[in-house]
Order: sequence, then C-alpha cells, then structure tokens
Amino acid sequence: MFTKSSRKPLALVATAAALTLVATACAESTREGGGTDESAPFVFASAGDIKSLDPFLASDGETFRYSRQVFETLLEHESGGSEIVGGLAETWEQSEDGTVWTFNLRDNVQFHDGDELTAEAVCANFDRWNNLTGAWQSSNNSYYWQSIFGGFAENESEDTPESRYVSCEAEGDLTAVITISEYSSIFPGGFSLAAFGIMSPTTLETIADEEIAGEEGNYSLPDYTQNVGTVAGTGPFTVEEWNRDQAEVTLSRFGDYWGEESGFETMILRAIPDETARRQALEAGDIHGYDLVAPADVEPLEEAGFQVPTRDVFNVLYLAYQQETSEALGDLEVRQALSHAVNRQRIVDTILPAGGEVATQFHPDTLDGWSPDVQTYDYDPDLAREMLADAGQEDLEIDFCYPTEVTRPYMPAPRDIFDVIVSDLEEVGVTVEAQSFEWTEYVPQTDSGNCSMYLLGWTGDYNDAYNFIGTWFSSQNDAWGMDEPELFDAMAEASGNPDNEERVAAYQDLNEQIMEILPGLPLSSSPPSIAFSENVNPPQVSPLTQENFSEGSWK
Repeated sequence: MFTKSSRKPLALVATAAALTLVATACAESTREGGGTDESAPFVFASAGDIKSLDPFLASDGETFRYSRQVFETLLEHESGGSEIVGGLAETWEQSEDGTVWTFNLRDNVQFHDGDELTAEAVCANFDRWNNLTGAWQSSNNSYYWQSIFGGFAENESEDTPESRYVSCEAEGDLTAVITISEYSSIFPGGFSLAAFGIMSPTTLETIADEEIAGEEGNYSLPDYTQNVGTVAGTGPFTVEEWNRDQAEVTLSRFGDYWGEESGFETMILRAIPDETARRQALEAGDIHGYDLVAPADVEPLEEAGFQVPTRDVFNVLYLAYQQETSEALGDLEVRQALSHAVNRQRIVDTILPAGGEVATQFHPDTLDGWSPDVQTYDYDPDLAREMLADAGQEDLEIDFCYPTEVTRPYMPAPRDIFDVIVSDLEEVGVTVEAQSFEWTEYVPQTDSGNCSMYLLGWTGDYNDAYNFIGTWFSSQNDAWGMDEPELFDAMAEASGNPDNEERVAAYQDLNEQIMEILPGLPLSSSPPSIAFSENVNPPQVSPLTQENFSEGSWK
C-alpha cells in the first residue's frame, strides 16, 4: 500500500492534551510491586488517524492497522511473515483453472454483535461489494475492490472493466464458494486484503441504505463509517470510541473471540504525525509503542532500553517521471539523464535505516520475478550533463513534488530525500521548482498527473510481483502519463498465466521492459522499524506492516 490514497494526518493541536491524559492514566496503572496493571491501556502511535470505520472505503495503512484488529478476512498472512494462511477460512482450495475458490469456514465464530459467522454472511459481504453503485464506484472509495475484482455488477463508467467476481454460493453453513471469471495471480492474496474484512449480517442490514454524498474530490462518507457502534466484525478487539479531536481510536478486548484472547484489555491507537513527537512520547512514557522510527533514533532508543524490532524488506521507494505533464520527460534520453544524476547510494547511506539498499527495479529482490538483468542507471553526473545537452535540455526547468507531515515505511524522511535529489539535479544544471503538499492532498495530486516529478512508493499487500508492478503498469493512468499498450497487455497475460514457472519468467521480462521504458527511477528498499517500551511483550512484526496487536501483552 502507499499505501495508496489519501490519509488523514492530523495536526498536533490536540495531541498535548491527549498525551497528558494518557500519561496520567499510565502513571495510575502501575502496580505497587512494579510492572504494569494488566487492565492498563496499551497506547500505540502512528503517523495518521484512520479514515473510516469500514475498511472497504479505505486504502491507507492507518485505517487498515485499526481494521485488522476489529475485522477478519477469509485468508491472512502468517504472523511475522508473508505466507498466506487461513483466516476466517480454516482451509481453502481452488479449482484446477483457478476460477472456483472453496473456503471452509471456522466453526463457532461469533461477530461482536452476537451474529454467527456463516457462509451466507460471507457471501452477503461479497455480493454487497460487487453491487455497489454511484459514488461507491469511485476509485477513491473502492480502490481495492477495483484493484482485485476489476469492476462491479453494473459499471457506471465505460472505462471500468467488467467485474472478475461472478458469484458467491453458500454450500451448507460453513462452506462459501466464490467464483471468478478468470485465473489471476492476484489470488489468493486478494482474499487477504484488509479492505475485505467481513461484517456481520446485522451490520449489513443496518447500513444497506447508506450512501456516499458529494462528488469526486469532495466526498462525504456515510454516517456509519464515522459512528462507533454500527459495525461489527469478528476480530480480537471491538471498537469502543473514535475521538477525532484527540485523533485516537479506543479498542477493547472481545471476550468471545474464537481464537487466543488478546493480551491487552484495551488498546488505543493515536495519531502523532511528527516522528520526533512520537519518539518523545515514548521516552516520556505517554505511549507504549510507535511505528516508523526515524533511522537516526534506532540506536539511541535501543541504548535507552527500548525494544526496536526491524521488519523485513517488503517495499520500494521511487522517483516518478510524468511523461504528459512535462514535454521534456516524454523524451527517454532525458529520463535516462535524470536517472544518472541521482546518487541513490547517498540516500541509502545517509537517510535510510541499516539494511536499506538501492533498488534496481520496481519491487524488492525478496519477490519472485525480480530480474538480475535489468538495465541499470549508475550515478554519473558527467554522463547526465552530456545526455541532457544531446537532448537539447541543458537548461531544463522542472517541477518536483514531495509530501509533508508524513513518514512512510519506504520513505522515512521525505524532505531529506527530496533535498538530496534536488542537489543532485542542480549539480547537472537542472532548475527545480519545488512543490509540497500535505499527504491528504499529495496522493490525489500525483494520481491526477499534476506533478512532473514526485516521490512515492509502496509496501506490498501480498507476496506476488504483480502486487507491485501490476499496481502501476497494468493500464494507462494519469499518475505516469505513459501509454505502453504492449506492456499493459503483457502484464495482463503474465498475471493470468496459471503456470508459476512461466509466470515468474514473464515477470522478470516485464521488469526488464519497464526499466528500458523508464517511467520512473526506483530509489531504494528499506526495513522500517517499530518501537516498544521495555514493559511490553510486543507482537510479531510483519514485513507487510500487518501486526496483530492481540499477540502483545504486558510483562
């Protein structure tokens, strides 16, 4: 995920008051003999607030961090890894042609509102998603459904492809059979996405008439997505409160959870956009963990006794070249010149955490399909100047966008990375016009093609190369302004090939094609860190940033 569309990073305006409240609560919850009272709330800070109580309408990591504690999906990833395992489905199987998926559900699973998990409940969720109309079909409001299933039962735009989803049938109480129109390497990973958290039948009945108001770029989500008490999942936590003024969500242990009971009675997710403020809150004891630790803070925190586990690498950061916004960037030689101008190793060495590495293509080398034979663009400012002169662009002026008030797993310090690249470009004679946007505006700006160059990246949702390169290069879109129908067709063909060996070889070939076309410059892949206080038994950290916090407990 960029996760991928707008988030809601909130200003720190209410954070001081909130931290004071929690600090008081934490101080009062310490047992006389030392240690922490088991009823004390575990407070975890992230970079932004959630967007919606319904994860279907989200595409941001902060909402999904919340929703994975409250809702569950048919499949999920192993704790601390990227292998697909059973979720609400204890076992599953697919037909030989990969179009029929049979999910054998767990028995005696209860929703938070008392409803029982059945195959009919699962099918009701999938049928609801497929039959959504109107503003629900905007890519901003149903990003993951369209990424995985293409379109809807009745598309309202000629540009929307036909839905891959054919049907869901309940064969008995605990067997759900989902049929899709064609094989795709998107599955089974697509069934693990947090956006497809299963809601209770009572929830679906309650929200059946809810609608999205407004228009593209100015939508108002339905009331149920903002009001606690409307939605019910099956996860280890229930949602108790969403305090927007203090930018925090309070979760409570679900006593009737089918799996192992959460080690925390209460969990509070708080938004603290500034990474320094997050670190200071941990040091002060006002929170007990936070995500996206600044690389420079890892060693000092460890020396002070904090736990700072590092996730495995499963992301990529890139510099995008928008070929329509800038006429110059439509010239391959210019894109090649700019790529030779950027000292990516300096970014890795001076900004990224230990274990970061220069990326040679648009997904990490931990995925099958990574190719050792892609065209590379070594740092060579003299060659960059020569190529710009040959292209008639020795005095190139170009706008360059970067995000503010945000850190991402693949981009721990956006402004610092931006400054390094700007200095490299200026060294070869390029004049840069800087443009900055807060994260909530930044992604829509880049998606709309309004930035000639910009920084962005991705943390994988599941373990398949298509989740990276297919996300960007499966069709024409404004974010890149590139029109390469042969590449798009080859991407679709590769994803639809059920032969794993042939598909991996096709992905390698696609990576080689992409780096010859050079729609952007892959910059780096890096292992993001997460921090916890000394008195916490932390959950397993996930390379996909999909931590299950119910695994944690007080020491």
